[in-house]
Amino acid sequence: HDAYTALFALQHRGQEACGIAVNNNGVIKCHKDIGLVNEVFNQEILDGMPGTIAVGHVRYSTTGHPSRENAQPVCITHCKGNLAITHNGNLVNAGKLRRQIELSGGIFRSSNDTEVLVYTIVKERLKCASIEEAVLSTMKRIEGAYSLVVMSPRKLIAARDPHGFRPLCIGLLDGDCYVFASETCALDAL
Repeated sequence: HDAYTALFALQHRGQEACGIAVNNNGVIKCHKDIGLVNEVFNQEILDGMPGTIAVGHVRYSTTGHPSRENAQPVCITHCKGNLAITHNGNLVNAGKLRRQIELSGGIFRSSNDTEVLVYTIVKERLKCASIEEAVLSTMKRIEGAYSLVVMSPRKLIAARDPHGFRPLCIGLLDGDCYVFASETCALDAL
């Protein structure tokens, strides 16, 4: 329920769509749709999403058209596990990366650059020993202003572009739980 509270506090950052992915003992479950936070989630949905790690997103489109497919988090299963990714920003080389992925057999379900980011992370993960290394390798391939949060079955990774153009703040909840958000109002709400 903390993810819902934080997203509600961040609703002003996007009114198009929203979503939350939770990690319950390595199993990632995602719920997302177009609409406001209080329209997409109700108590029954939230009660059906227990977990110890969560990522959430409110969407205001800068790339891609308004649709459920373009809502975040983007959740996928690949040969090395599950991932849920949220992304704020724009990748200026997304078109080039998308074309490379399509030419190697990748099929896209959305029109946003977050899915390009997901494919790139997975491609790097197949070559790297850890998800952290894969995210770092991906950051060397993508260009633009961005912040992102990646949830794997056992880890939560937050990163932003080398120039820090997109906001990403960190907070500590109850002395032992880290919280990442695009604005401190989400931290204040918790």
